[in-house]
Amino acid sequence: MVCIHERANWPNFRWKGEELADVLAAVRHRQGRYLGKIEAMGFELRETASISALTEEVVSSSAIENEHFDPDAVRSSIARRLGLEVAGLPVPERRVEGVVDVTLDATQNSQAELTAERLFDWHAGLFPSGRSGIRRIEVGAWRKAEADPMRVISGSMGRERVHFVAPTADRLEGEMQAFLEWFNAPPVTDPVIKAAIAHFWFVTIHPFEDGNGRIARAIGDMALSRADETQGRFYSMSSAIMQERSEYYNQLERAQRGDLDITNWLAWFLGCLERSIESAEQKIAAVLSKARFWDRVNENPVNVRQKTVLSRMLDAFQGYLTTSKYAKLAHCSNDTALRDIRDLLNRGVLVKNEGGGRSTSYRLVMDDG
Repeated sequence: MVCIHERANWPNFRWKGEELADVLAAVRHRQGRYLGKIEAMGFELRETASISALTEEVVSSSAIENEHFDPDAVRSSIARRLGLEVAGLPVPERRVEGVVDVTLDATQNSQAELTAERLFDWHAGLFPSGRSGIRRIEVGAWRKAEADPMRVISGSMGRERVHFVAPTADRLEGEMQAFLEWFNAPPVTDPVIKAAIAHFWFVTIHPFEDGNGRIARAIGDMALSRADETQGRFYSMSSAIMQERSEYYNQLERAQRGDLDITNWLAWFLGCLERSIESAEQKIAAVLSKARFWDRVNENPVNVRQKTVLSRMLDAFQGYLTTSKYAKLAHCSNDTALRDIRDLLNRGVLVKNEGGGRSTSYRLVMDDG
């Protein structure tokens, strides 16, 4: 198997610009239009959207590597670092804090130079115990020769399939120096194309014993933040990658085993980016719908019990509201629950569903009815 980094002229990537022109134009248009909508939102809504996207990015990038974090713990860590209210959110564990540190540094400080020392700090943040699972690894340094050959494999023991073999450890200093000089130089192509190349180039060098995928995605996010010219993140590329994880790995493998023409990788990356923005647009629409809902409700403020139940109904609520569900959520009697519900019906905040008796249920009245 010949890997791309063994090709003559590595890492002089090439691509067919005419094949990418339409998809690049489409994603840049959608990106600009979406960020324009974000800019027009009030500060609190922008803050909510940014925290949501950052949380999604941390959770999804880790999940791609089969490491699963509690979204509330991640949100708590992000909010603490941004100096925001965290009442009711869990105290995050050390591993969560480390991944959040990496993500925030990459996105909030995207204009700062990317250096080997900064990457070492990121790597140490991902592995605060110095271990990957139960295995001790070299942390905060390029991998050593003892880790060679560094391979990406799948399959059970004795039936392994080798997908990719990384450059040997003795090449890493030179490889990373070339990468960092290129990354820190002003872009000579579209910044979004640069983000796609940076993601692929770094993960192909594979300079660490573990965590290369997560750091590659953080570098990609850093480049996208530069392209967006924003400090906040308002969409999650890793969330879209997670949805297409098998194809993500397939695209990487094909490109890493191909020649220096990475047109197909770039096309897939651009398409995935557009899908991530589309998903973010849908989430922002939901955020705006909630904001309009509360603006309407707060014209004549509800009581604490009603606010608690309405908040739950706007978030992760299963099915429709009933009197017994209300009583359980608000920690009150069924009689009190029924009085509160009737008040919300009279205000036009709730509407009764068809049916009656024990099956009587209610739903929220949103802007679309």
